[in-house]
Amino acid sequence: MTRHFLVDTDLTQAEQAEVLDLADALKKDRYTHQPYAGESTGRKTVAVIFDKTSTRTRVSFAAGISDLGGVPLIIGAGESQLGHKESVADTTKVLERMVSTIVWRTYAQSGLEEMAANSSVPVINALSDDYHPCQLLADLMTIREHKGRLAGLTLAYLGDCANNMANSYLLAGVTAGMHVRVAGPLGYLPDPRIVDAAAARADETGGSVTITTDAVEALAGADVVATDTWVSMGQEAEKAARQELFRSYAVDADAMAAAAEDAVVLHCLPAYRGYEISADVLDGPQSVVWDEAENRLHAQKALMVWLMAQSGITEAPEVRS
Repeated sequence: MTRHFLVDTDLTQAEQAEVLDLADALKKDRYTHQPYAGESTGRKTVAVIFDKTSTRTRVSFAAGISDLGGVPLIIGAGESQLGHKESVADTTKVLERMVSTIVWRTYAQSGLEEMAANSSVPVINALSDDYHPCQLLADLMTIREHKGRLAGLTLAYLGDCANNMANSYLLAGVTAGMHVRVAGPLGYLPDPRIVDAAAARADETGGSVTITTDAVEALAGADVVATDTWVSMGQEAEKAARQELFRSYAVDADAMAAAAEDAVVLHCLPAYRGYEISADVLDGPQSVVWDEAENRLHAQKALMVWLMAQSGITEAPEVRS
């Protein structure tokens, strides 16, 4: 059965750990696994489709696919007929005969689900309006590097809790057995369906979910503090209102004083110093954002290797500790 990665909970806790172990191995030895270079697969190309602009996602997937022995076929916004002149299903049926994996950064989650339903090769969500699961693999890898574990740690996310990053922090964090607290203003809290899904997964893993409008409550003793831009793509017209609304959820020195003394700070970038995060925190000793950015490469490579093997396209990778 073909395995796809559309939502953070597409991986169980054990599977998530397998991917992170493989990511650690690939970070130590960048060219250990090259599934796209194998003679038996026959197809070395990976389609990487962007409906939204990107820096880290584009570079990390392109470099990662090359590292794995493949060729990244980058398709920018407006460069294909996907979704307007041709249905998602029809485009997918063509791509699956030519490439080994399809990566798509898009708007609607429903499009990714339709693509996966019509694809015999793995489909990866490189960001949608609802989730950013590849970013969370990199975040979890980074936390584990600096904290030595994931289960039992407390992660506090401040800001717009109705966005894709908050959703993925909830789902991926509890999958890892973490205690995830998100804090934002009324009207910008997670969809109850996301909260219910996270709570159900937390029941399986020993994690927990806290939703609050109180930033201090979320931060109290937290091991990890995370945030994201207050103004995502498409929200530019709301910029001034959002900056005022989220002001009390900024990750600054006062916020960090409420977290654990050895807390680490995450930001998926691009960051806006003086708004969602202060410059002294982003550039300070508790920040691990540059490791987080680099780990997009290793985590996504591991994901692609793992999905190819799980889908029966290549042999399972051997991971040496």
